[in-house]
Amino acid sequence: MAIETGAKLPDATVKLVGEAGPADAKISDIFAGKKAVLFAVPGAFTPTCHVSHLPGFLNNLDAFAAKGVDKVVCLAVNDPFVVGAWAKASAADGKIAFIADWDAAYTRALGMDIDLGVAGLGVRSKRYAMLVEDGTVKALHIEDQPGKAEISSAEALLAVL
Repeated sequence: MAIETGAKLPDATVKLVGEAGPADAKISDIFAGKKAVLFAVPGAFTPTCHVSHLPGFLNNLDAFAAKGVDKVVCLAVNDPFVVGAWAKASAADGKIAFIADWDAAYTRALGMDIDLGVAGLGVRSKRYAMLVEDGTVKALHIEDQPGKAEISSAEALLAVL
């Protein structure tokens, strides 16, 4: 069952990728006491993720901050080195926090996994964006197709803040 508005994020240890490389971090620590945005992509460097989804959040960091958002976090079902390279190539390193959900374990815990084997990608994350306050989901926007970034766009999430 997929996570819903009003639910607490399940806690887990994930790989947080930053300027210093991958490091273990607990979800509860990442979101504790924070008003945050968490958006997920099926994969780093994939067309919609790279061309529109991530850039939308990167370009709206100031708008999110103006609405009281403390941090923006991106989750991708890729290994931490690919996610790190994507963060650097996108000029988002140090601006957006990146979670490398290399085996989709956290994505499965959220109930947000999707089998994209037909596209050669295997199990990935559905595309979504959520507002999280102190670990609780306050708004959740899930795309109905992985190749779209409309409902889960930065602009759509900003509209509800």
